Amino acid sequence: MQGRLIYLMGPSGSGKDSLLQAARASLEAHGCRFARRVITRSAESVGEDALGVTPDEFERLQGEGAFALSWRANSLAYGIPREIDDWLSAGQDVLINGSRGHLEAARQRYPQLLAILLQVDEAVLRQRLLARGRETPEQIEQRLARSRKLQQEDRERTVILDNSGPLQQTVSRLLHLLDEARQCA
Repeated sequence: MQGRLIYLMGPSGSGKDSLLQAARASLEAHGCRFARRVITRSAESVGEDALGVTPDEFERLQGEGAFALSWRANSLAYGIPREIDDWLSAGQDVLINGSRGHLEAARQRYPQLLAILLQVDEAVLRQRLLARGRETPEQIEQRLARSRKLQQEDRERTVILDNSGPLQQTVSRLLHLLDEARQCA
């Protein structure tokens, strides 16, 4: 039995990492695996359980075929380790922190993936990004503009999950959504 790839995406600041952390125990109890991303910046600055590598290390890994998926966004390189293919082949569901801009390429490789877009009210998102303090106000506005553009694309094959309210409410909705999607598969 083939597992399913759960492709969680959303703008920076939407709360993907918080959601993944809060839902991890429940999802792992149901046999879901989590892929640890490889990113060309330190994990400490990312706020997620990622492996930070240099651009040269990333290029070497990519050249060796270490990634099932890889992309570039916001001046960074991201990779999802190839081990997810083994997990999927073993029938395990795998959740990854993906990119909206790379969704179509991911769908080509994994046609049955479940795409979930984590969305947040733009005013809330702006405040989160400002509070994080990693980007200039101009960079934040560029991110918000990119987010508006990407939210208009591919709505019919993407499940929207709102994270503007309490995190536990979003966790409950995510778990319900995954159970519902499993029944429809």
